[in-house]
Amino acid sequence: MSTTRATKFWTREIRRSQIQSLQQSFTQRASISTTSQKPISCNAASKPTLMASTAWSLSRDMLSRSTLLVRSYSQGSTVSRLARSAVSPGASAETYIAYGMTQKLFEACSIQADYKIPQASQNGVAVPTTESGEHLGVGDSWWYRELGLVPTFSTWSQITFLHMYLLTVRLRALPTRESVQTYSRHLIDHFSHNAEHRMDVLHDLGSRTIRNKYLKDLFIQWRGIIAAYDEGLIKGDAVLGAAVWRNLWKASPTGPDGQEIDWTKVAWVVAYMRRVLSEISKMDEADLVFSLNTGDVKSSGIFGYSALDKKMAEGTK
Repeated sequence: MSTTRATKFWTREIRRSQIQSLQQSFTQRASISTTSQKPISCNAASKPTLMASTAWSLSRDMLSRSTLLVRSYSQGSTVSRLARSAVSPGASAETYIAYGMTQKLFEACSIQADYKIPQASQNGVAVPTTESGEHLGVGDSWWYRELGLVPTFSTWSQITFLHMYLLTVRLRALPTRESVQTYSRHLIDHFSHNAEHRMDVLHDLGSRTIRNKYLKDLFIQWRGIIAAYDEGLIKGDAVLGAAVWRNLWKASPTGPDGQEIDWTKVAWVVAYMRRVLSEISKMDEADLVFSLNTGDVKSSGIFGYSALDKKMAEGTK
């Protein structure tokens, strides 16, 4: 990354992960010690004392190790030095920083149109499908509630692509071409892993050959989406709206409800894209992780429902 803030953030994340690992190790050791001790000759009252003494000894040992771990970070451990070296563009550790940050960014993109298929975990229960044969899921995102889009895998992928594109535009402002390529590559890699997982778990595509075929098709779609949305940003809202209509509404003259397409909803998405691009363009890249909606799809964030976008599309603002 080009800022020390990103370095501090990921160093703190690594530290927290390590301490959690030590705490889990302590719990496992304490459980083993209290359940597998050899029988000893003592009265009933002394057993809890022995167990408490063992647990305290382990706790003190783990606390000491945790303290040493924190001190090692503050004094400049190997991990800290690697993280700090990523401040220099093109440093060898940048790919690790990029991987972690793009994972968080992808999660913010993916959750916007997240869906579930309850029948996938129920044996012998058929999954409902759309008229085109797609598995129909259940989703509570505003993209489904307000825009009337259908919670399917293809809808999720297109909405996720749209948000990935918005981030890609911002990432192009990174200081070097190599950094842009690194972050962009990791972002699409996270999408591919998540998409394959959904195919396997939610849509029962157990064949890796079939999944790979779909993933190749999705990658081609991604390249086309970048070109289409780039053209729309340059040529104006009408062209951008046409690209949104082709991808989210599949260029259909009617919506999922069978009614004529409501172009106000298409304009709503265009207003949303313009607003998000404007907001993230003013932010440091290290702040993106904290500012995007990554936890709750219903909460307000740069990614998320905005009444202002709707008013802009309806012409009431």
